[in-house]
Amino acid sequence: MFNMNLHQFRFVQEAVRRNLNLTEAAKALHTSQPGVSKAIIELEDELGIEIFARHGKRLKRVTEPGQHVLKSIDLILREVGNLKRIGDQYSRQDSGTLSIATTHTQARYVLPEKVAALRAAFPKVNISLHQGAPDQVARMLIDEVAEIGIATESLADYAELVTLPCYQWQHMLVMPIDHPLAQQSRITLEEVAREPLITYHPSFTGRTKIDAAFAAHKLEPRIALEAIDSDVITTYVRLGLGLGIVAEMAVRDIMEQGGATGLVVRPAGHLFGQNTARVAFKRSAYLRNFVYTFAELLSSRLSRETVARAMAGNLSDAEL
Repeated sequence: MFNMNLHQFRFVQEAVRRNLNLTEAAKALHTSQPGVSKAIIELEDELGIEIFARHGKRLKRVTEPGQHVLKSIDLILREVGNLKRIGDQYSRQDSGTLSIATTHTQARYVLPEKVAALRAAFPKVNISLHQGAPDQVARMLIDEVAEIGIATESLADYAELVTLPCYQWQHMLVMPIDHPLAQQSRITLEEVAREPLITYHPSFTGRTKIDAAFAAHKLEPRIALEAIDSDVITTYVRLGLGLGIVAEMAVRDIMEQGGATGLVVRPAGHLFGQNTARVAFKRSAYLRNFVYTFAELLSSRLSRETVARAMAGNLSDAEL
């Protein structure tokens, strides 16, 4: 008769997440290190295998049978999480917490109206917004810190996630109103490369497209400053430190004010191509009603049926 339990599974899973550091795993689970160690050993004894190879009392690596155990544990705990969400769904149809993982640009310039609309439709739903780099957004979904993720970079690179294209956008050039390039209707990449540039950190907001465009033309851009915040970029452009390259959703206010801010904006899609923001969910996750509603608010293409088909593995990007 098996006596294994969910606590043992969580201890094993957290030990792996914390790079086999049982002290850190215990802290994360609000328990004691000896308790975690004892529970893992009891599970190994019951299964008749070693999940972890050890050096003294320290865990050194996951064994081959341990790899198989981990896959089963991940599946079991994922379904336990789904059971909880199903219970929440039917016991509290229109309440709960929606955890969103996203980048600063999305959180600042894209999501406010969508979150407000969701709150209007589901006033009892609380929103928990987690901001990070695209890779951190993916990890928060995989670790079930968040239910839905939105970012431009990286999300499609993770097999554990189901991702769907949400909307397309281009980069824009931002410059002082008296900048020489402000008088031109179409700016070349060579002209941009000669300017000191202020743009995003390499892992944020389509920066890979910017770097790829310069590399393809064998140009070396003069990066004067990197940031993750579009407002920071435009602030330094206003101070005359260089030409800004930012996401178009971050400069709508500047465009609407037509030069009243002292800055002008020029499209750069012909230089750096189009970018696709993607929405992501953990594969096999159970999505509550208001998660589907939020996806629909993000894009009219992300209907409940579309997202459900994608989660079931029956939809490709091309069909969208």
